[in-house]
Amino acid sequence: MDVIRIIGIDPGLRRTGWGVVDIAGSRLSFVGAGTVLSDGDAALAERLRQLHDGLERIVSEFAPHEAAVEATFVNRDAGATLKLGQARGIAMLVPARAGLAVAEYAPNMVKKTVVGAGHGAKAQIRMMVSVLLPKAQYDTDDAADALAIAICHAHHRTAAERTRRIAACS
Repeated sequence: MDVIRIIGIDPGLRRTGWGVVDIAGSRLSFVGAGTVLSDGDAALAERLRQLHDGLERIVSEFAPHEAAVEATFVNRDAGATLKLGQARGIAMLVPARAGLAVAEYAPNMVKKTVVGAGHGAKAQIRMMVSVLLPKAQYDTDDAADALAIAICHAHHRTAAERTRRIAACS
């Protein structure tokens, strides 16, 4: 049975969570998780470089086959939304440059897949990640969210692949 390694990424300008799982058939296994930090006192370009370099090290170290990134939500602060979008661009660019297909999932889809409801709280996500991946160790809510994104992709990856193939033919 082939093992597929998936990296889930929860983009953020201060903290970008990452989580890596292996899937073999319907069996999920925890591989690693953590958080890439940027210096809040640094200029935006420097912070983006820090996120890029950190994610690049993670992708190189864990050698995933596929990637999944949480889609950006829009909030009332347009400046914060724009900065989050730039961090999300880094989160998509790094695995794409490594040759990985990158799937995107809305936050509600991730929560519905992992928790069973589209509006689960952070505590519910952490609890369900621990249930689904009993050996999981993570340092922040961002890393737990990234594992949830990877789990979501593991459950929906065949549908995401079909959608990509259809879009490529159009």
